Amino acid sequence: MAIKNYLRIMLGRKSRYADECRKGNFIGVNFEISVDLKGKLPDNWRLFNQEFIPIYLKNHPDKTKVSAGLACGALWTVAKFLNKGDIVLCPNGTGSYLVGEVIEDYSYHPGNVLPHRRAVRWYPNLIERTAMSQALQYSTGSIGTVSNITKFADEIERLISGNTAPTIVSTDDTVEDPSTFALEEHLEEFLIQNWKQTEFGKKYDVYEEDGELVGQQYPSDTGPIDILAISKDKKDLLVVELKRGRASDHVVGQVQRYMGYVQQELAEEGQSVKGVIVALEDDIRIRRALSVARNIEFYRYQVSFKLYKSEMNGMGKKK
Repeated sequence: MAIKNYLRIMLGRKSRYADECRKGNFIGVNFEISVDLKGKLPDNWRLFNQEFIPIYLKNHPDKTKVSAGLACGALWTVAKFLNKGDIVLCPNGTGSYLVGEVIEDYSYHPGNVLPHRRAVRWYPNLIERTAMSQALQYSTGSIGTVSNITKFADEIERLISGNTAPTIVSTDDTVEDPSTFALEEHLEEFLIQNWKQTEFGKKYDVYEEDGELVGQQYPSDTGPIDILAISKDKKDLLVVELKRGRASDHVVGQVQRYMGYVQQELAEEGQSVKGVIVALEDDIRIRRALSVARNIEFYRYQVSFKLYKSEMNGMGKKK
C-alpha cells in the first residue's frame, strides 16, 4: 500500500490564485517553464533538476542556483511526487487552508495560470490556522511553494474530520505558556522564528529569494537541509543541522554530505560552504570527529523553564 503524503502547496504568490484553483478543482505551479512535462518526469528529482535548472536560469538570469533548485524541485514535486489520494493543504490568503485530495495525474495547460497542474477534489470545509498545533502552524507557514507536512498526518486527519488537534496541557496554574515545554520538540521552528536573536543571526541570514524565506528544509539529494543560510556579505553559505538531544558522530558525515551538495550544486563562483551542528549534548566521539572536520562547528542549545513562587501569607500579602 502506497504511503499517503500530505503537502502544503502555495497557489501563486501570496495565494493569489487560491480562489481560481478552488473553483477549477486544481492545484498548480508555473515558474515560467513553458513546456509539457509529460515524459520528462524521472523518478529521481535530481535528474529533473539537472535538465531544467539551466532552463530556469536562462529564463530568470537574476536568480541564483539556490532559487533555481527550489523552483525546479517544487515543480517536480507537484508534477511527479504527488500521487492520487495524497492530501494537499493550500492557504487561501485569509488565515484558512483549502484541503483537497489529488485525483488525476499531471496535465499541462499552456496559456493559463499555474499551467503545470494536478486535478483535486476539494473538501467542503476549510481548516483554520488557529485550530492547528503550534508545530503544524510553523510548518504550514514556512515560506516556499511546497512543504512536506506528512509527519503531521494524524493531526491533519483529525482536523479534516472536525476534531480539534490535541494541545500541550499543563495542570500547573502558574504556567502561563505550557508550549514552552515543547521547545525541544520544535527546535527548528523556534530557531527560525528567533534567528536574529541567535549567535548565527549576527553574521548570517536564513536564505531568502525576493523577500521570501526559502532556506528552511531545503531539499538536497541526500535529504532536506534543516536550515540553509548565507552570510551578510554573500561570501559564505551555511548548512545548519539540528539534532534533538545528544548528537552522535555520524551527524558529521551527514553535514559533510549536505555541504558537498551545496558546494557542487548551489554555490556561486567564489562562495565557500560552512557547516554547523546544533544539539543539546555532545560526547567524545563527536568531538574527535569534529577535530578533523573542516569548516564545521558545534553549538549546544539549552532549554530552560523556571517557576518562581511568590511568598504570600494567609491574607494574600507578601511576608
